Amino acid sequence: MRTFLFYLLGYFILISNAHAILNIDIIGGKEENGQPIAIVPFHIQGGSRLPQDVAQIVSNDLYRSGRFSPMPKHILPEQPAQTHQIHFQRWQTVGMPHLVIGRISGGQVNGYRVEFELFDVYQKKRMIGFRYKATLQTLRQVAHKISDDIYRALTGERGVFSTRIVYVTEQKRVNQKQYHLYVADADGANPRLMLRSYEPILSPSWSPDGRRVAYVTYEMFEKGAKRMVVYIQEIGTGRRTRVSAKPGLNAAPAWSPDGKRLAFTLSQDGNPEIYVMNLYSRGLKRLTNHQAIDTEPEWASDGRTIVFTSDRSGQPQIYRISVNGGKAQRLTFHGSYNARPRLSPDGSQLAVLHSSGRGYKIALLTLKTGQMKILSQTTLDESPSFAPNGSMIIYATGSELAAVSVDGRVRQRLSVDMNAQVREPAWSPF
Repeated sequence: MRTFLFYLLGYFILISNAHAILNIDIIGGKEENGQPIAIVPFHIQGGSRLPQDVAQIVSNDLYRSGRFSPMPKHILPEQPAQTHQIHFQRWQTVGMPHLVIGRISGGQVNGYRVEFELFDVYQKKRMIGFRYKATLQTLRQVAHKISDDIYRALTGERGVFSTRIVYVTEQKRVNQKQYHLYVADADGANPRLMLRSYEPILSPSWSPDGRRVAYVTYEMFEKGAKRMVVYIQEIGTGRRTRVSAKPGLNAAPAWSPDGKRLAFTLSQDGNPEIYVMNLYSRGLKRLTNHQAIDTEPEWASDGRTIVFTSDRSGQPQIYRISVNGGKAQRLTFHGSYNARPRLSPDGSQLAVLHSSGRGYKIALLTLKTGQMKILSQTTLDESPSFAPNGSMIIYATGSELAAVSVDGRVRQRLSVDMNAQVREPAWSPF
């Protein structure tokens, strides 16, 4: 097989750790560009301490978005818990346009009630206010919901703080590598181990409802031969279902928008081609028929077309084809290498792994104009994945993950403790 195929389908340096919590650092686009906001520590009934600081989680969420600059806790001019306790003039004096206050009541036995309010300081009025029920275990999730509420109220866009990411880790253990598949909150907290294996785990892909993940791993078959296998695994139960284990390649699964079909690469007929499987009947439909390598399918949001990587022009480039088959249309013309296509949620942009001869970077192609913009600053990048609101792209670089806003202004680095390498990220749907 050509070197190209091994680069695209053989991400064998993939990653793990039994406590693979991602640490997120902002490395660009910090508070100097963010909208000021004050999040006052939430008042806790009875003064007891909770294992989760809800206000701090909200503050961290908004800060990491790159859109906000939360006021440091130690310089807050006051810490009100109720509307009547707010002295708006004090906040106006320090130039703070928006203020968040909150209260937590209840306990472990009957659960907690978490309330918050967002105020426009200059108009001296409440913009939004909601109340959530929580247990000790779900306080963090409630904090993310509050962050989403605030983000939407102030930007008009849906927040992604309550979404999740899936990623693969690799860790050397004596003379063997061990691989793990994790699902975690979008901020890297609450990692949940989905699969442990001594074989590589590749190309995780979320179902549209966020309840399942498709991925590729290897299994031993007759006469000790290893074979690529496509699996679907339920997030809630951990139940795994084998989808495809045909001779040759079984690679790069991608869900249709309705969740009823899976596109992936098979080489059962001797050449890597794009196929679509009906997940109910298990019937297969071949989409491409070319002597080139066709791989890495990605569905358009309307379910009518699929973009994919092919070297039919002599070098890896991105093409588009109808789900009914037919002639493929080339989409990328800038650079000698464009692969791993991922469409933005609105379908207007395409994130790709791009090279013009100086390493591999994440680039963004605007489909209407054909304009391409380089987003990443490193040279060993791979596996881009859009946030479900289209604001950020997460990707792998070297031995860690990174994220960048689609305008290139906000940059984040996501690393795992204890010498684990991490790659193959995918952002969940809403």
